[in-house]
Amino acid sequence: MPQVDINYWAVLVAAIANFGLGAVWYSPALFAKRWLALMKKSEAELEQMKKGAPRAYALSFVGALVMSYVLAHIVDYVQATTVAGGLESGFWLWLGFVGTTNLSGVLFEDRPTGLYLINMGYYLVSLLIMGTILAVWT
Repeated sequence: MPQVDINYWAVLVAAIANFGLGAVWYSPALFAKRWLALMKKSEAELEQMKKGAPRAYALSFVGALVMSYVLAHIVDYVQATTVAGGLESGFWLWLGFVGTTNLSGVLFEDRPTGLYLINMGYYLVSLLIMGTILAVWT
């Protein structure tokens, strides 16, 4: 396996960017109300969900770190060092692994297509941003 040069500061910043995007993406300013409706949750249920938020946020951030670290490997493997290279790396990973694997939720679990579009839109934009950060911060 080839030697990989990982910039851990870039991995951390990319994970923080992922987390920050999630805060905006799922806020009332963008998709919170539509997401809540598609999840068939009430405002009261949302308040109940918030009680477990610290644990969920912590685990989500660990997930963002792992995603960033793995993406850093791919960015290094393909020698992406430009914005375009970072965008391309993020896009292909999203298309090949995120967008496709989550489609089964719509096809077999009877989840709403709109929910898929909101969630996959978030992951697409997130991977594009993360890929760019990781590619240009060498």
